[in-house]
Amino acid sequence: MIRKAKIRDIKQIQGLINYFAKMDLMLPRSLNELYEHLRDFWVVEEKNKIVGCAALHLSWDKLAEIKSLAVIKNRQRRGIGTMLVNTCLEEARELGAKEVFVLTYKPEFFKKFGFRKIKHSFLPHKIWAECIKCPKFPNCQEIAMVRRL
Repeated sequence: MIRKAKIRDIKQIQGLINYFAKMDLMLPRSLNELYEHLRDFWVVEEKNKIVGCAALHLSWDKLAEIKSLAVIKNRQRRGIGTMLVNTCLEEARELGAKEVFVLTYKPEFFKKFGFRKIKHSFLPHKIWAECIKCPKFPNCQEIAMVRRL
């Protein structure tokens, strides 16, 4: 079942994201950050356990970002990530976004949804709002991708 995240989900979301962050596959998220951005998050829940999450964050005028996409290891390749991305894209359309971007280590996954690679310089607001705070800045290895809606 996919749904908007609730306060009770925060610690499970953090555990899922930070599991992959420890493997250097995504950035860690603090509890504070997750509470502040709770309304951005979608979760997939099975038997009272969060098995997947993703956030849609409005970045700038008509530009949104899908971030913190994670699916628990033993539930990958079963359509959960696809469901989360499609839900975020639909929400972006409903909100009036014209483009959605991602920063990812898995570009092949996002190509299936019509995302194409772009230069990081296309995203100056993202870079100066968030990326500059990242310990990997300016040597980010994530691939920037965008999709027009």
